[in-house]
Amino acid sequence: MIMLRPLIIFAGLLLIWQVIVWVSGAPPFILPSPFRVGGALADQIDIILPHAGVTLAEILMGLIIGAILGSVSALTMAYFAPARRWLFPVLVISQAIPVFALAPILVLWLGYGIISKVAMATLIIYFPVTAAFFDGLRRTEPGYMDLARTMNASRWAILRQIRLPAALPAFASGLRVATAVAPIGAIVGEWVGSSQGLGFLMLHANGRMQIDVMFASLFILAIIAVTIYFIVDAGLRRLLSWQPESHPSND
Repeated sequence: MIMLRPLIIFAGLLLIWQVIVWVSGAPPFILPSPFRVGGALADQIDIILPHAGVTLAEILMGLIIGAILGSVSALTMAYFAPARRWLFPVLVISQAIPVFALAPILVLWLGYGIISKVAMATLIIYFPVTAAFFDGLRRTEPGYMDLARTMNASRWAILRQIRLPAALPAFASGLRVATAVAPIGAIVGEWVGSSQGLGFLMLHANGRMQIDVMFASLFILAIIAVTIYFIVDAGLRRLLSWQPESHPSND
């Protein structure tokens, strides 16, 4: 049933999409039908897949770099008060400026290649990971900390044995959010300036009124995003297998 549920949801969405096309009578250059998009995907798959590989690499690199930088920043803020006073405002400012406004600047500074897109994805991923992990670290049970200090445990032992395990669920929540939004940075960067990637292909198809190709590219992007999310979620569940999960009685 677990494997069947996503297929049922997917089929239901396709059916709703087709019904909207039938009821609205929208022309194909406004809203192509699922069958037309499927045909475009089959015809252009040899073009779409290389662009999808570029976007996938940008998302994965941004996710890895953003998670590492976010983890290091959270640990730094948790253990060094002066660093917290300096880093936290920078963290807030990084999210106060819309990513669409930063994209042209990053492309100008870092070029039209993959680096600017990875930087965009990293910026989006950095905040949820840092904020969630830092919140988990500072909410460690005080009683455990006092007991460890009473037993003359070192700061490294307290971090490894108490604070990190206690903060891992919060870190996992932040990483899940980051994984869900990671494609935004890569696609926005490709829209602003690039010569490859699904964002570039969608923009190019839109300019040529190839709306079915644009939807096909969007479909592949959705598959990439959902697949990455479920892989990360499965890895986090395995990492936190010791943490009990509560489920509704009717689940």
